[in-house]
Amino acid sequence: MGLIDPKTTKLPETPASAPKWEDNPDREWDAMAMAVHAAMIDRMDQGIGRIIHALKQTGELDNTLILFLTDNGASPENCAKYGPGFDRPSETRDGQKIVYATEKQVMPGPQTSYASIGARWASVANTPYRYAKAESFEGGVNTPMIAFWPKGITAKKGGFSDHTGHVMDLMATFCELSGAVYPKQFNNKPIKPTTGASIVTSFGNNPSKGHPMLFNEHFGARYARQGNWKLVSPASDSAWQLYDLSTDRSETTNLAEQHSDKVKRLASLWHEWANTHQVFPKPGKPASSK
Repeated sequence: MGLIDPKTTKLPETPASAPKWEDNPDREWDAMAMAVHAAMIDRMDQGIGRIIHALKQTGELDNTLILFLTDNGASPENCAKYGPGFDRPSETRDGQKIVYATEKQVMPGPQTSYASIGARWASVANTPYRYAKAESFEGGVNTPMIAFWPKGITAKKGGFSDHTGHVMDLMATFCELSGAVYPKQFNNKPIKPTTGASIVTSFGNNPSKGHPMLFNEHFGARYARQGNWKLVSPASDSAWQLYDLSTDRSETTNLAEQHSDKVKRLASLWHEWANTHQVFPKPGKPASSK
């Protein structure tokens, strides 16, 4: 996940609280922000096309594994508020000052403007999932992925897989396919074993389920997933919510009261994971922090 703090980042509004488009005083600016966003995606598509063309020209395309996946949900940040610094320049290559449009004072698009789509567009972009990047609801963690490898993928072309994977699986996948061995130490210092599992089984025609359980925590946002049951809480509220993703992928019906035993079990598993994967202790808090 990107290192943004949902406690200081305005999250997308619910449909009931968000203003209607015709009542939005920043319609022109917001429309241009999304147009710029779409243009960036178009440029990315063109870049991918050039890579594929080069692989075709060299005869390597059919034997090249290409994995394409999105980031974990559209970002609700107003990135301009960070200001220049780190990877954010203060001026263009030819010396023009870059305006960080914290109050939408300049239109997005040119090199002299630094802006992002913000919380409302992030909510739209993540539809039908709830919340956005940095939260642990599906809008913040669900990542579609496309796999392309004509000589290696035997599953139906254009088909779908319900394999439950994670980005940590990529290393194990590449090691399996290349014959590489994940190292156990570096400079005589031990390396923690990878917790990922190869997704190569999902490339075939037989059913492939992937991880039976997954956990996460990010700035207080967290989840525990076992099969289709998902226990989740937002960063601003430690109360657990429970959803059945097999019937409610958009996480709209909280089943925590009806299945208190499931909540207790998954919460216990989450805390066990958190205490063994450097989530706890957090600075200034005891290791048993809930």
